Amino acid sequence: MSEQKKVLVLGIGNILWADEGFGVRTLEHLQSHYEFPENVTLLDGGTQGVYLVQDVRDADILIVFDAIDYGLAPGTMKIIKNEGVPKFMGAKKVSLHQTGFQEVLALADMMGDYPEQIILIGVQPEYIEDFGGSLRPVVKAQIDPAVEQALAFMDANGISYTKRAAPFVPGDFSEDAILTMDNYEQGRPSEAEACRMGDDRILASDEFRVAEPELAKVGDSPVKVDVDHHLDKYR
Repeated sequence: MSEQKKVLVLGIGNILWADEGFGVRTLEHLQSHYEFPENVTLLDGGTQGVYLVQDVRDADILIVFDAIDYGLAPGTMKIIKNEGVPKFMGAKKVSLHQTGFQEVLALADMMGDYPEQIILIGVQPEYIEDFGGSLRPVVKAQIDPAVEQALAFMDANGISYTKRAAPFVPGDFSEDAILTMDNYEQGRPSEAEACRMGDDRILASDEFRVAEPELAKVGDSPVKVDVDHHLDKYR
């Protein structure tokens, strides 16, 4: 019996920046609905960049979920395979993690451990400049189709999996449970309560004002004190 190929299913991105979290949320959905044998690893790569190089080197087959700016309509899915993947990871970067992942692929190649097959399942983001925001509906709607694409790729390559009888839900007080998409969306404050781009009401408040110190005297000459007035622009 031949040795089973090692498969890495990787979700990369930042769940704190709206549509930038697509890859991680898709991996979360896949894990909650399907079980895999020991030769298949599901990994939340977040924004780790080059720290993922050993995981990639260990993989014979690499499946990547990510938000990619293809310059297409928001929510558009595009599938890239093998030699085309590094080019699209760096075509127009959504965030720094894509630069890091380009380096991961380059390092794996340089070290002679490049995956035999790579598939990038990417979706065009609609909006990412929303710190604390979640996926926009048009992007969230592509989670199921992205999972279907990954499963079809697994089927074509003889990678086994089993659909769970019921979705896996992390324990209520675990870190994983706190960060699941449903809990994350329900627990975050509204924009009215906490502006996610920096709240001018706070920055301009008295708590952020810097009182100018009184001039101290040394003998008959006052000591000059430089004061940082950078907060004046918020007043």
